[in-house]
Amino acid sequence: EVQVVESGGGLVQPGGSLRLSCAASGFTFSDYTMSWVRQAPGKGLEWVSYIMSSGGNTVYADSVKGRFIISRDNAKNTVYLQMNSLKPEDTAVYYCARGGIVWKLWGQGTLVTVSS
Repeated sequence: EVQVVESGGGLVQPGGSLRLSCAASGFTFSDYTMSWVRQAPGKGLEWVSYIMSSGGNTVYADSVKGRFIISRDNAKNTVYLQMNSLKPEDTAVYYCARGGIVWKLWGQGTLVTVSS
């Protein structure tokens, strides 16, 4: 089955850190750019970051630049999002998606709540 499954969300205090993981299966992971996209409560989708297939190139939204780091391990078919200096406005469901601009495969999402 072709799928991506996110994990690692939870409740964290402002200023804290969290690492999300996304495990891919059913397709040749190393052939694809992978993205993280989020949706805050009551708001639309916001692209967060993407990483090219080789892992050499990464791009971030201005809202997370300098705080979040995307990485991947093609041997483990997994993409990660290290989130540091978290803010309440980072509260959202975070989705892993296959693709850099057009996302044709999504996971179920993992909820990140930043609150004291």
